[in-house]
Amino acid sequence: MKAQFLVFLLRWALTTLGLWVAIRLLGTGYDNIDVTAGTWGFLFAGLIFSVINSLFKPLLVIVSLPAILLTLGLFTIVVNGVIVYISLALAPGVAMSFGNSIITGIILSLVNYIVSAAVEIRSETSRSN
Repeated sequence: MKAQFLVFLLRWALTTLGLWVAIRLLGTGYDNIDVTAGTWGFLFAGLIFSVINSLFKPLLVIVSLPAILLTLGLFTIVVNGVIVYISLALAPGVAMSFGNSIITGIILSLVNYIVSAAVEIRSETSRSN
């Protein structure tokens, strides 16, 4: 149980960092990104994203399964963008257009993949010792 909580905290921190990086990268020179949140706002947005991603993403993937199969999996990029857009709409102080939410979803998917791979490697090395 303690290990699962630490993995959640790690994902939350890296998701927050990923959101901050994506908003800073995409927000340079664009008017469709509104950021008035500080560190706590980004931490709250990361928490909202983590909760929505874990609760609603499986349901959204099942509902959009025909589109995912038709596009050979590329529609999952849109599903990730929807999750980011909804979570940023709920977070105070951070707003983003849907197009930038899709790009942010790609960035967060890469961050989540790296974290999952690192946690898996770490758990395999601890089991073998």
